[in-house]
Amino acid sequence: MTRHIRHAAFFCALLLAALLVNAARIQVVEAPSYDDNIANRRTSISRYGQPRGDILVGGEPITGSHDTGEPLRYERTYTNGPMYAPVTGYASQVYGTTLLEHAEDGVLSGTDPLLSPFPLWKGTARDRNPGGDVLTTLHPGAQEAAYEGLDGRKGAVAAVEPATGRILALVSAPSYDPSVLSGNGSAVPRSWKSLNRDPDRPMLNRAVRKTYPPGSTFKVVTAAAALDAGVVEDLDKPTDSPDPYRLPGTRTSLTNAGGGCRDVSLRKAFEWSCNTVFAKLGTKVGVERMAATAEAFGFNDADVRIPFSVSESTFDTKVDRAQLALSSIGQYNTRATPLQMAMVAAAVANGGKVRPPYLVERTTRASGATVSTAGSRPARQAMHPSTAVLLKELMVDVVREGTGSGAWIPGATVGGKTGTAQHGLGNSGTPYAWFVSWAQGGRDLEPKVAVAVVVEDADADRGEISGGGDAAPIARAVMEAVLKKSPSDGGR
Repeated sequence: MTRHIRHAAFFCALLLAALLVNAARIQVVEAPSYDDNIANRRTSISRYGQPRGDILVGGEPITGSHDTGEPLRYERTYTNGPMYAPVTGYASQVYGTTLLEHAEDGVLSGTDPLLSPFPLWKGTARDRNPGGDVLTTLHPGAQEAAYEGLDGRKGAVAAVEPATGRILALVSAPSYDPSVLSGNGSAVPRSWKSLNRDPDRPMLNRAVRKTYPPGSTFKVVTAAAALDAGVVEDLDKPTDSPDPYRLPGTRTSLTNAGGGCRDVSLRKAFEWSCNTVFAKLGTKVGVERMAATAEAFGFNDADVRIPFSVSESTFDTKVDRAQLALSSIGQYNTRATPLQMAMVAAAVANGGKVRPPYLVERTTRASGATVSTAGSRPARQAMHPSTAVLLKELMVDVVREGTGSGAWIPGATVGGKTGTAQHGLGNSGTPYAWFVSWAQGGRDLEPKVAVAVVVEDADADRGEISGGGDAAPIARAVMEAVLKKSPSDGGR
């Protein structure tokens, strides 16, 4: 009898061990497959079972959470959704997350291990704490000025603080309201289809995800390369430039929008944006030095994140001399995001140093305790400090006496560069109107803001489209907003 009891006990022990092994297999080995199964709603119910953390601008939340009472309980809400969509992206129960909602999803959704009261405890990936908050670097006044300045026209604005790389404004137009994608009702797929079918592409973040020919605003880079290389040593010395200028090895002649560019100095060529002068300068500098300078400013860098990814701005390094001439005036294969061109202006304002741009100041727990802080990252020298001094002088001349007078701000020092970029088959498209600039208040020790504006569909007739007329006033409004007393951002 005792022997049978021992056998039964041993068999029960084997069954218990088998149960434990199977439970461990399901909980550890096969858990991911169950989590990812479309029939398993527990993860989604858990994800949307608590309010999502907020994204803050100027210390105030621009997002929220609405209690629907449904199984997927909380839906994302947005304040001034279209204005901030190029920053927040969307958080959709159907289509996932994008932009800052995606890059900071761990903090916002409560799954980041650092949100735990015991951050050294490594729980499972499904552990969820109250959602944390993300405090951005945005200046609310600058963001509003940029959004209102574009007024729905296709284009984008990017503004940064030169000394730190903090992004002060990031606007893309036309835009959309991310809240129409937040829930899971029948209206959400209809909104998704409508937005994706819209030929104006409102969900495209033109400020960081679209590259444009920068046109004459790229002449800032070309001038920096020429001065650094010693091709130009005196801003007021004639440049021995013909008008028109025959592109090397071709029968094609390059002309200027206006006259008076033959053999002018670099100062006058920059002030009046002479294509012929800068095309010739680019060929004299050479492709290697031109490419090196462009890359020092941030071109050809595919790894820029702010924290979401930024499209690569490009300067073609495999060009002949004729193509190099066109590249040096921001045409041919040269492409840039508005954020990249804001970095170009910021480098001039910051003594030749480029600070990598960033959008998140810090993240916090729901209690307000800081989880992480950003701070400016190491600078890269884009040009000699002495070259930056000369370029600041040239850019100030453009605003005081040249094509950028629309950016002038009383009581401030403003530097700028206009641009009109051709595009389309045979340059048949409506030119893009560009303006890049920086500004320093009368009592400021250093420039406070650098801006890039591009307008795709300016209202003027083709012959009247210019960066000075269409883009410069928008840049001026953004700079004025920043030069006013800075609002509290809750993170500084």
